Amino acid sequence: MTAQRIARRIIIGIAVSVCIGAAVAGSVRAQSADGGAALVARIDSPIDRLAADELARWIARADDVSAPLLIVELDTPGGRLDSTREIAGMLLDSPVPVAVLVTPSGARAASAGAFILAAAHVAAMSPGTTVGAATPVDSSGNDLSETLKAKASQDAAAFMREISTERGRPPEAIEALASAVFDAAAYSATEASALGIVDFIASDAAELVTKADGMKVDVVAAPRDLATEGLALENVPASVVSDLMRWVSNPRVVFILLAIGAILIVIELASPGGFAAGFVGGVVLLGAIAGMFNLPVNWLALILMLLGMGLFAAELHAPGWGGFGIAGAACFLLGGFLLFGDYATAPGISAPPVSVGYWTLGGVAAFLAVIVVWLWRFARKARTIRVKSRSSQIIGKIGVVRTSLDPKGSVQVESELWSAESDSGETIPSGESVIVSEMDGLTLKVFRESVIESGDGRGAT
Repeated sequence: MTAQRIARRIIIGIAVSVCIGAAVAGSVRAQSADGGAALVARIDSPIDRLAADELARWIARADDVSAPLLIVELDTPGGRLDSTREIAGMLLDSPVPVAVLVTPSGARAASAGAFILAAAHVAAMSPGTTVGAATPVDSSGNDLSETLKAKASQDAAAFMREISTERGRPPEAIEALASAVFDAAAYSATEASALGIVDFIASDAAELVTKADGMKVDVVAAPRDLATEGLALENVPASVVSDLMRWVSNPRVVFILLAIGAILIVIELASPGGFAAGFVGGVVLLGAIAGMFNLPVNWLALILMLLGMGLFAAELHAPGWGGFGIAGAACFLLGGFLLFGDYATAPGISAPPVSVGYWTLGGVAAFLAVIVVWLWRFARKARTIRVKSRSSQIIGKIGVVRTSLDPKGSVQVESELWSAESDSGETIPSGESVIVSEMDGLTLKVFRESVIESGDGRGAT
């Protein structure tokens, strides 16, 4: 099967899958249009751009079907401050009441999660869960300098106080949440309920809709009485695109995709004429780039990795000594080590550290070692083929001595100037015609044209 046919089938398959997915999504939306169920969605990942996009989708869907309540089950270790602010703003401006439930037992609304819980219309926690520890850190999860920490903490605490006041939290709750920012304080579900950080404790979404019944909430500055008792629950799964983006946004996956894509592009350059390796490599690199937009990328490290790719390509045109390939692998690995953690960005709030990991670096290093050896052998083989091909073209040609051969000098064969050596060791003066008898690397061995005219018996092979 040709590569063109394979690519055509892949494209057709993708198109059919998209159409089926759209039909299924439309069917699910139509089934939910009666507005008689509370929608239940879940965030169980770090707070980032993907989480913000998902929440926006859930709110829009709840609004479209006139859902009486959107319940967001939350379990997060923290995340980015810019995404946290965006999510809090969505909750404050949501046209649909949103309840945030920290669940199941053992879950946490740490750091960024505390802001999200505070911004909800209805805040609840399951037994055995925690909230708090919202001290700002840098984009790599490390402590800030004292001055920057003070500024970032004051800003984050002011934001926390504002959203808590907006949601009508009591003074002791507002103070406790501010302490979560300044002192990294954390609270159990029981403590949070006693302080007024949450409205009540609920084991699950079913208990939440029962306890939330009759609550008065402000939805876009308009008071509304919740009538939730007995509501059916409809789970809203994450979209396929969101799941895929979450997968490619893993720093280890991004680095592996960059390595695979780079090598496929180099293979395409080494064997031009087809398109399979280049096409797949380009798609893989696009996936890696999409993932990087959701991570704190050090763009200087990415430039270092691009330099590594360029050195791999240079190895294809080198004499086959391997230096460019080794340097390319070193640049690529060093770039991967420094790839995540852009210190030029604004401070964030505590979250798991973002890094490639030593095991991933080691695996890619072994992979690149194999590729460097392959490039070295490919370059040497290609050079041998070029030399043999040129040798067959030039042996037997007539040239003119430009620098006297004594026994070495230079000759011009057609329009090219070559290093040359008299094959008999005799001196051949400048201007005399010679015939190429042998090619040794980039040096030609020649003899006088007059030798053939005199019947010496030597000739070209």
